[in-house]
Amino acid sequence: MARVLTPRAEDFPRWYQDLIAKAQLADNGPVRGTMVIRPVGYAIWEHMQADMDIRIKEAGAQNAYFPLFIPESYLRREADHVEGFSPELAVVTHAGGKQLAEPLVVRPTSETVIGEFMAKWVDSYRDLPLLLNQWANVVRWELRPRTFLRTTEFLWQEGHTAHATEEDARRYAREIHKHVYEDFMVNTLAIPVVPGRKTKGERFAGATNTMTVEAMMGDTKALQMGTSHELGQNFAKAFDISYSSSAGAVEHAWTTSWGTSTRMMGGLIMVHGDDNGLRLPPRIAPVQAQVMVVKAGEGVTEAAAKLRDELKAAGVRVRLDDRADIPFGRRAVDAELQGIPVRIEVGPRDLAAGNAVVARRIDGTKSPVALGEVAGDVVSALKADQQRMYDDALSFREANTVDVKTLGEAIEAAQTGWARVPWSAVGTDGEAEANGKAVTVRCLFREDGSMPDADDEPNLIAILARSY
Repeated sequence: MARVLTPRAEDFPRWYQDLIAKAQLADNGPVRGTMVIRPVGYAIWEHMQADMDIRIKEAGAQNAYFPLFIPESYLRREADHVEGFSPELAVVTHAGGKQLAEPLVVRPTSETVIGEFMAKWVDSYRDLPLLLNQWANVVRWELRPRTFLRTTEFLWQEGHTAHATEEDARRYAREIHKHVYEDFMVNTLAIPVVPGRKTKGERFAGATNTMTVEAMMGDTKALQMGTSHELGQNFAKAFDISYSSSAGAVEHAWTTSWGTSTRMMGGLIMVHGDDNGLRLPPRIAPVQAQVMVVKAGEGVTEAAAKLRDELKAAGVRVRLDDRADIPFGRRAVDAELQGIPVRIEVGPRDLAAGNAVVARRIDGTKSPVALGEVAGDVVSALKADQQRMYDDALSFREANTVDVKTLGEAIEAAQTGWARVPWSAVGTDGEAEANGKAVTVRCLFREDGSMPDADDEPNLIAILARSY
């Protein structure tokens, strides 16, 4: 397999690109920085989307859709917002063969256009909270694109809500952060994440607070997997999102926004992949088990089809590979590259012995299993492997995270892993110094791991790391 993929230890970025190409996850688009997500990759994204969509709706939000093009004047209403996104904007100045009276921005995010319509739809406190979510594409002009991680156009969900009080907005932003994002990363993607508060310098443009979930990749760099923002009344005042309170007074609403994107695909690859390709946590795998005909004849194809049906009846997402005209070795390599958690291999000799060979992608084991026991064995393997992947990723993160006391020690440790350091030893001046050495403060949290209410709380802990 080393001839198929560049080994991770030899060149991690090259391994990443090799895996995406060889596993047929994505290809480069015709415009620099864009990507074509191939069916294998898109199937994974669809499962991410479906799982997340259920969680978002359980939190009370409803899906809607808003325009791709936003009048440039909308962005200029919130000064910090337009300043934060200005270098990344794609602007349309001509259409229909004519110069436009007002330039249009291709959405980098939708706070402004959704704010315009929130103002239209909200009149009374009875209209609040207004909880919206959008599945869409967005455009941010990337100077250094990398497939899934940073592309000019990418797919995501963006939630936008309006509330009657600051307390309700804060509660909801935290609910999304913890019970939607963190829970999804941990329990579906098997990725241990560190939840925390972004520093003022790392905060979303126009937000009063940004909360993040940070994950360690296989090269020990950090990746921001999702964020939830408290926007205060900044956008409500800019777009006049106001309501009549129960006391009859006119008040401005408190708003939030939150999002995750196809960047999660990059995180999934870099956390769990190995030198043989992708490894998919069973809960997110579009194909959890692949029944493979090693060689046709002697009732093998029929026996394989029966195993497929038994696995399907047991609730397993299963696919039958009976392409006996393609060499088995090539098909097995493709299954490994694409991270299918379990393969069930059936050949004439296996069938004669009353067995099938169960090959597990996660631990690399292969063992004969009686035909009548295959379904139960596979169900048990999928459950065990989901937990094992999380445990392995957590062990890797902890083994590559050190506790230090000074900024200098933190910057040094961040060259090869993560550093946990008192925020008081870093501060805004230290953060600027670290940034100059390609190290960032990923997030802040309390000593007990809980979420701070403010940047200046005493005894906060910071994570410093290199990042994507």
